[in-house]
Amino acid sequence: MRIEAVDFYYLAMPEITDEADGSQDALLVRVAAGGHVGWGECEAAPLPSIAAFVCPKSHGVCRPVADSVLGKPLRDAADIKRISSDVAYNSMDLLQAPHTYSGIEIALWDLLGRARGTPVWKMLGYEKSWPKTPYASVLFGDTPQETLARARDARTRNFRAAKFGWGPIGRGDTRQDADHFAAAREGLGDDGVLLVDTGQIFIDDVERAAERLPALEQARAVWLEEPFAASALDSYRALAKRSIKVKLAGGEGAHNVYMAKHLIDYGGVGFIQIDCGRIGGIGPSKEVADYAGAKGVTFVNHTFTSHLALSASMQPFTGLKDHRICEFPACQNPWHWK
Repeated sequence: MRIEAVDFYYLAMPEITDEADGSQDALLVRVAAGGHVGWGECEAAPLPSIAAFVCPKSHGVCRPVADSVLGKPLRDAADIKRISSDVAYNSMDLLQAPHTYSGIEIALWDLLGRARGTPVWKMLGYEKSWPKTPYASVLFGDTPQETLARARDARTRNFRAAKFGWGPIGRGDTRQDADHFAAAREGLGDDGVLLVDTGQIFIDDVERAAERLPALEQARAVWLEEPFAASALDSYRALAKRSIKVKLAGGEGAHNVYMAKHLIDYGGVGFIQIDCGRIGGIGPSKEVADYAGAKGVTFVNHTFTSHLALSASMQPFTGLKDHRICEFPACQNPWHWK
């Protein structure tokens, strides 16, 4: 069969806020081939991603993603990898291309799995699907009291783990941040798994990030996620050497396999978090999962949008028995539950 059509569906909340909540919009992708249909999702700004699929060619390696996808054969996993390679080369100067193609690649796997009646994780080579422990992924409140309430809500909803991200962390002083960490720990209880995401707020400032380590240790946080910009590898490495009890996590900003591997090899992260909707889809995510396992680093999905994205993000590591924790988008925007 050959790829006949790729359609995009852009969904957005009626009112968009400045909150760092990626669930306020969604870009779904529908691919049709041989009488079958597959669905995927891009983790990106919707309109530029659509533009990357249809924009005119401006030179040989700045071609629209459509040129490498439409009309191409889709018979097996090798065809998906071949299309991925074509997109990477033919659109290398179209910087939105990895985001756009990620949703398409997910849809290709979905379509192939439906056509064969086989789960994607089996087509990736796994023999068994292992259960995971979901952590509620929410944002810090504007005040410690709001953070406390969100933590208690997570436990009320039977989450044994929760991640608190962004919000005011890093924008005030260390005492204010410590109050939020303590509130999250109090709300989760002594046995809850606490994870903290600072959303790259420290950019590359190791000292400012390190000032938060004592409070994170006091709150018994398991990891500190994205303290720095995605490519600030020297800063990651320097903080990793100083943060013994609290491991560093990162990787959602990886737009290709090499970026993820560099974060493992040079950044010193203990947890590598990959978003299928950014890195190029399910295939590259599986490659990172294999690499992480060989390096003693725990693979974790990054998902903060829909349950379609959640399902896709589980496939690359569902067969890894000892990589047990997974991100679950737990905010209340309606797109999550469609």
